[in-house]
Amino acid sequence: MLSMMALTILVAGLVFPAQAMIPTQNLVPESDVVMQKTVIPMNIPPSPKLPFGCVWGTVQNAAPGYPVDIEIYKNNKPVYFAQANVTSDGSYQKYFRVANTINGHVYNIFEGDYTVEIFKYVVNSTSSGTQT
Repeated sequence: MLSMMALTILVAGLVFPAQAMIPTQNLVPESDVVMQKTVIPMNIPPSPKLPFGCVWGTVQNAAPGYPVDIEIYKNNKPVYFAQANVTSDGSYQKYFRVANTINGHVYNIFEGDYTVEIFKYVVNSTSSGTQT
């Protein structure tokens, strides 16, 4: 009985996807949106104090419905990609794991120097009509 219930829940999950899986509707036309790119260095020490790292910031004049894209590279090779939602105050944050502990032993996922590329989508202030 229990395995039949689990199978029903699994099938229902496949037929009726969760709300989070439905793409959000962009609230401004793409022609009014421009992308801003920021590049920052990041260093993860060999013995991090916490098992998580975080990329955070704010977006001025954020385009509603557009997330922030985060790309992390080591020696110009991609190692991590993520998106973060922008809150109503323009802030965003994305946590990611930098170390795992297995049977009491710490394994670093990230260690050393990285380049973080952050792509923010903003409403183009020059796309609105000209004022006289």
